[in-house]
Amino acid sequence: MKPGFGSSLAAFAITLVNATLLLSQQPKMPQIESPEVKPDRTVTFRFYDPGAQKVALSLEGRPEPLPMTQDANGVWEITSQPLEPEIYGYAFIADGVGLADPKNPAHLKFNLLTLSNYVLVPGAMPQPWEVQDIPHGEIHHHFYKSGVVGDNRDYYVYTPPNFNPKSKTRYPVLYLLHGYSDAANGWTEVGKANYILDALIAQGKAKPMIVVMPLGYGAPQVLQLGWQLAGHMELMQENLQKFRQMLITELMPRVESEYPISKKRTDHAIAGLSMGGSETLLTGLNNLDKFAYIGAFSSGGMSGDYSKEFPNLDAKANSQIKQLYIACGTEDRLIEPNRKFKAWLKSKGVNFTDRETPGMHTWMVWRGNLVEFVPELFK
Repeated sequence: MKPGFGSSLAAFAITLVNATLLLSQQPKMPQIESPEVKPDRTVTFRFYDPGAQKVALSLEGRPEPLPMTQDANGVWEITSQPLEPEIYGYAFIADGVGLADPKNPAHLKFNLLTLSNYVLVPGAMPQPWEVQDIPHGEIHHHFYKSGVVGDNRDYYVYTPPNFNPKSKTRYPVLYLLHGYSDAANGWTEVGKANYILDALIAQGKAKPMIVVMPLGYGAPQVLQLGWQLAGHMELMQENLQKFRQMLITELMPRVESEYPISKKRTDHAIAGLSMGGSETLLTGLNNLDKFAYIGAFSSGGMSGDYSKEFPNLDAKANSQIKQLYIACGTEDRLIEPNRKFKAWLKSKGVNFTDRETPGMHTWMVWRGNLVEFVPELFK
């Protein structure tokens, strides 16, 4: 044995014993369940943080965070009022810092700027966005290099139940666009679009269709600005215009070569939410030779100079447009820009379906918009 080895070993043993004693004195984290959905549709949320001074629950659809109370074990808790059957996003705010629920890792609400969770409150009958015992379509994930944008990007494709790529059937297509801060999987991971399509097709309310869900950034650097993007209108416009170019010149030809998609413009639809709603309008209304169905949900990001953005749009477009659906929640901060755009359409004699429903700038509104819009397609 080397000199000093025994004393070093003894010192290490003493340190280990002291560390063990210190850990044994720390309070053990209690076993908690969060979220807990109860039969009366109330939901209890719990968060363990004994050192926090103030914790609140940010719940989708509620304008302000809800204060939580702490028990003797350091667990913060709140029980909601009975909630309508829906999927609710939520996060905890501990001393001003937004945090995901560590007890609900299976239901993360993926987002490129913020991380939160979601909870399903079921109803007596399954909602269209719930998993049901019905035939299901499939989600396909693709990657490619964009020459327009200059990056490597992905897109998702939904194919309906009983889809056979080798059959001679040509399917109608819906291009479905996400909003700012979402990724290409926003409509599947959070919007549950594939479950909605499955349910509507099974009920005979929608035709079997292919749904293409691309990455919605023509200028991906917009994400570096985070929630300060609103002050950078020039970059916002570049983002919208390059996306439109990418979709028309790259993605549409690509998916039409990969899937049995109908070439008829009356079999082509485009819809999207928020940023994707503006991309929908700018792409669809300026390319009526390619799209007959257009759905904009809570659109945001256009300049407001509509005569410049839609230079050729007038009443003549009514003969080409099968459905122009414009929706927004009445508590949404974007309701006034949407009303301004609808007033401009009226001044041009352009027909549209006007849909305003209670709700904020949330997925709860957009899922409902999709449920209502899809049955109107390809009639």
